[in-house]
Amino acid sequence: MQSGTPTPDSYYEPVDEHRYKPTPHASGAWNTEEQHFSPLGGLIVHAMDRHLAARPHTGLLPARISFDILGPPALDECEIRVESIRPGRTIELLEAVVLIADRPVVRARAWLLATADTTAVAGGAAATLTPPQQLAPWPLDSLWPGGYIASLDVRPLAPPQPGRTTAWVSTGVDLVAGRPSSPLASFVALVDTANGIAVRQSPTDWMFPNVDLTIHLHRQPEGAWTGLDTTVVFGPTGQGLTSTVLHDLNGPVGHAQQLLTVRPLPGTDG
Repeated sequence: MQSGTPTPDSYYEPVDEHRYKPTPHASGAWNTEEQHFSPLGGLIVHAMDRHLAARPHTGLLPARISFDILGPPALDECEIRVESIRPGRTIELLEAVVLIADRPVVRARAWLLATADTTAVAGGAAATLTPPQQLAPWPLDSLWPGGYIASLDVRPLAPPQPGRTTAWVSTGVDLVAGRPSSPLASFVALVDTANGIAVRQSPTDWMFPNVDLTIHLHRQPEGAWTGLDTTVVFGPTGQGLTSTVLHDLNGPVGHAQQLLTVRPLPGTDG
């Protein structure tokens, strides 16, 4: 995008049925010339939704979505290919591959499960969070650079602590220009933010990017806010784990895990 051109009010612009162009809003925190994975994760779910919408409704719902990040996704046009690799009437497995310059950068899989009325036995989830309307915004862009972080409204329930933060996240930026996105796609587009809200060490001294993201859902999320009850652990041999209880305004909806590679930035003492 040329300098001086107004920034679109979306993270992506559709090029054709399967290709998308990221806008400056999608730029990353570790490297602003790359895409932040959070909106890209939402875009993958959006592509899966479109794949499912092109066939008769099966009544199956996504219950687990896993993303393996094969390499840094450049802030360039991407293509998303989706296929069903395990079709079924009660259980189905979808796979999506994201390609940039014909190179796979993300592989994702989603398990879809049949729906049933289990209201009578539902239970076991954590308590609901204090609603975001009662909380003050936190300028996360004071800690992280990039267009994606700058696009967020972040509202912590308490002052963020190293390795432990609970916060609501929302955005006024559409996922894909001119195309409606499902509540799930919009929700997932904010989940990868979890690794940036409870940092254990300064990101100017240490790197701790995630190489994957796995989301398990016991309920489909609703609404414009994604709640992240996040804990970050660093191990002694270069690995870390970001674990999050996921919420919408009605309560918990599931869990997310992110595997981290932890290492000092070049030129720092570590």
